Formats: sequence, C-alpha cells, structure tokens
Amino acid sequence: MNGWELSYSGKVRDLYRSADRPGEILMVASDRVSAFDHVLEPGIPGKGKLLTQLSLWWFDRLASVPNHLVSDHTIPGGAASLIPPEFAGRAMLVRTLDMFPIECVVRGYLAGSAWAEYQATAHVCGIELPAGLTFGDRLPHPIFTPAFKAPLGEHDENITFERAAEIVGPDAAESLRTLSLDIYVRAAAIAEARGLILADTKFEFGADPDGTITLADEVLTSDSSRYWDAAAWAAGERKDSFDKQVVRNWLSANWDGAGTPPRLPDDIVALTAARYHELIERLTA
Repeated sequence: MNGWELSYSGKVRDLYRSADRPGEILMVASDRVSAFDHVLEPGIPGKGKLLTQLSLWWFDRLASVPNHLVSDHTIPGGAASLIPPEFAGRAMLVRTLDMFPIECVVRGYLAGSAWAEYQATAHVCGIELPAGLTFGDRLPHPIFTPAFKAPLGEHDENITFERAAEIVGPDAAESLRTLSLDIYVRAAAIAEARGLILADTKFEFGADPDGTITLADEVLTSDSSRYWDAAAWAAGERKDSFDKQVVRNWLSANWDGAGTPPRLPDDIVALTAARYHELIERLTA
C-alpha cells in the first residue's frame, strides 16, 4: 500500500509506517466507535473524516503552537499526496515524537469524571472547588486535571499535578499545564463565538528531538472534547454534548457490562453521526 505498513491498531485509529519516510507516521482515523473500553458495532459512517477535518481545522487556528503535522502537509503535491487513496480525508502524516505518558485535560465546566469526584470529595485531581456546584456549572477558572495514560484496554487514571510532575518532571509538567490552559482558553473563545461551549478537552503532547513540546494526536475533536450548545446550557440543558454520549447513554440502558456489547441500533448510529456533523458545521462555517 504505497509502502505503508500497519504498525499499530488502536480502538479507533490505525498507525502506519514506511521505510521510505523514517521518523513519520501515517495516522488514520477509522469510523470505529468505542464506549466503556469496548469497540462497538457498527461504526459511525464518516466519523474518521469528520474528526480528521476538525483536527486540521484546529491545528490551522492554533498555528502558533508547534504540532506534529509534517511541515508540508497542506501544500499541494506535498506530504498529503503520499496518503493512499483509500485513506483520503481521514489520515494525517505526522512526525514521531517522544510522547509524554499523561493526558493533559483542561476543564472549564463541571462534568464527566470530574463531577463524580467532586460529589465525593469536593476536589478534582487534588484541586479544591467551591461548595454547592451542580452538574455543568462553569468553574471559577479553567483547571488542569491530568490523567495517567493506562495500557490499552484499561481506564486512564486521574492524577494530581504533583503526581504528573513526578512522572514527567516538574519543568515539563509546568510547561504542559501552561500550554494546555492557554490552548483551552483560545479554543473556548472561538467556540463561544459560534454559540458553543467547550466544557472540557484533553490534549496529548510529545517532545521533538530538540526538546520542543509539540501538540500531537487529534485536537479539540468531538472524541477528545465535550461541547455543548450555549443556548441549551443557559436554559439548564447540560447533558446533550456533540459527541458519542448518545452511544454511551444507549449502552448504559441496554447492557450490563458483561460479555460482548450489543449491536448499536440504526437510529442511535444515525443520531450520533448527526451530532458529529452538526458540531463541525457550526464550528467551521
């Protein structure tokens, strides 16, 4: 396949390498969808292309932040021309990096695992939050809540900043926190101008050979971020996000977690695809 050989297959992405392109990886986004650490059937039609398009759109708006795209990725006849036709629209040619083993999560609103932790302890990843918050409330300021990347098939572990510093070193941890918060604030303002709330997101970073901290993987997509409709949020509707939450909700109601997950019904697949489409249309219009 034009010299590219499969190197790694994850839950939703496949990585290819070529002897002709050392130091580079072809990152292919599939239509596979996962929930609760299981890959489900069927996939979401067009999902891989939508996520790739959205990542590239965000990389363009964050051009001042070093990222892992091969430098001539968007130039006609450049690196993008090396992408095999069967992967067109859903692949990125990227540079290999020394990846940091933590996910850099930023939260501007109280939701997801942070909501569960807050209910139990009034803290999130060691950060004390004001009393009396409810699900979906805006936090006084965005917070950096890292997670340790677990082996494939296991849950990532939310950790404190201090633990992150032990894992990657204090200087790197401080740089990752500062950069993550800065990107979140910039992205949240762009989303807000389009009637959307960026409730939370996760970034992944690696180091270039010269040590430059570099934004990697997908960025600010509906698989790595929680977006809400701003008008709906203001009206108190805070649980319908533009992602696979529809899938999670259906699976929670129709599967006890034992054995193989049931096949997703057609209406859930269609509704999930519609949410992905709506987000990218509203952001990029």
